[in-house]
Amino acid sequence: MNQPNRAVVTTSTLYVVPTPIGNLGDITQRALEVLEHVDLIAAEDTRHTGLLLQHFAINARMFALHDHNEQQKADQLITKLQQGQSIALVSDAGTPLINDPGYHVVRRCREAGIHVVPLPGPCAAITALSAAGLPSDRFCYEGFLPAKRKSRTDTLRALQQEPRTLIFYESTHRLIESLEDMVEVLGAERYVVLARELTKTWESIQGMPVGELLAWVKEDETRRRGEMVLIVEGYKKLDDDVLPPEALRTLALLQQELPLKKAAALAAEIHGVKKNALYRHGLGQNEE
Repeated sequence: MNQPNRAVVTTSTLYVVPTPIGNLGDITQRALEVLEHVDLIAAEDTRHTGLLLQHFAINARMFALHDHNEQQKADQLITKLQQGQSIALVSDAGTPLINDPGYHVVRRCREAGIHVVPLPGPCAAITALSAAGLPSDRFCYEGFLPAKRKSRTDTLRALQQEPRTLIFYESTHRLIESLEDMVEVLGAERYVVLARELTKTWESIQGMPVGELLAWVKEDETRRRGEMVLIVEGYKKLDDDVLPPEALRTLALLQQELPLKKAAALAAEIHGVKKNALYRHGLGQNEE
């Protein structure tokens, strides 16, 4: 290591500072020193950050910077930085910008030639991925799924054949609906890990095929409480002779109204499988 252990806060610098997602012991020594020595802290919720600072006996001036005012307040922060002040950017928990405010300020700083220093630290998505037991060499962070069902299923269909591990955040009141849509779009056998209340007292990490996971969540209301991350297994290409169950269900439904050839072509387009394989399957079913 060729860097000094003590954090050095410099003028006209924006520090991106991660904060704990639950366990306060996860904050780094460097983060504490930056928070203690900067001129100003730009916080998503000053009351929330105030409790964190109070816990560590840090007295600091704060500035509210959240989703609703970030673009309007960015100019004020840029001016302060250009005048020589040092500023720490924090969100309520985890790493700023990762599904939290901060993008517009960081972008403006980069455009204005202002020094931006990122600190490593807590992030719920990476914490969950590290314990999921799913491939982590390539993954795709998607944030929250859309609140409305059609938009949510459209998003899942667009990701249906994504081979990378998928990471979603989800809220308590939409967890069941999202899992139901995953069953419908991705198939009940797609493996999903639910990581809940990470680093907190009631931390829980449970993985199983999403159909089973949905049933498990429904069994106990406490299993859908708190802050949650869903880690979804990436799409695995099937052998030509192996057809996904959801494609076969679609074929069966379409055959009730359409000739087999047309039904196979439509089902193949919907699920991204070979229409000839579906057609052969349909012929076999008709001969039984």
